[in-house]
Amino acid sequence: MSAIEMPRRLPIWQRILFSVPLFGWIARDAAYGKPEDWGYTAAALVSMWGCSTLIFGLPGLYIPAVMMVPLIFLLLILVSRG
Repeated sequence: MSAIEMPRRLPIWQRILFSVPLFGWIARDAAYGKPEDWGYTAAALVSMWGCSTLIFGLPGLYIPAVMMVPLIFLLLILVSRG
């Protein structure tokens, strides 16, 4: 047993996710930040969705919503199972 705690090595998927400049910083704050960082993370994601709508128009609104369908579908299945 040592006197100091060595940092554990992150799994490969977390290292890849956290290395992406903008999304990695947000994901790292959400995963390892303070509890109040969840609100800031949600606000940042909604702001990015709004910016994509302003920049790309209706495809910027629809494409992220269509990409969230599998996630919401999985969430509905998990909620229905109890």
